[in-house]
Amino acid sequence: MAKESMKARERKRARMVEKYAAKRAALKAAGEWDKLQQLPANSSAVRKHNRCSITGRPKGYVRIFGISRNMLREMALEGKIPGVTKASW
Repeated sequence: MAKESMKARERKRARMVEKYAAKRAALKAAGEWDKLQQLPANSSAVRKHNRCSITGRPKGYVRIFGISRNMLREMALEGKIPGVTKASW
């Protein structure tokens, strides 16, 4: 499980991206690159990293569900994800 500080940092980055999205888009459209450089670095969307919403695991992230592969498997076996079943033939 990831440290709480890592999960908090990612949440902070997500908030910053939302807050500055419109301003960044306007500055990009106007071509004002100097003013764009003065915005906080974490307001850029490329700084965000996909993490599991439950454990904070950075690797093995499944975008459709927003969780890691480990949690996906556990939740699917417990029947907590509708429409997902373990394959057997």
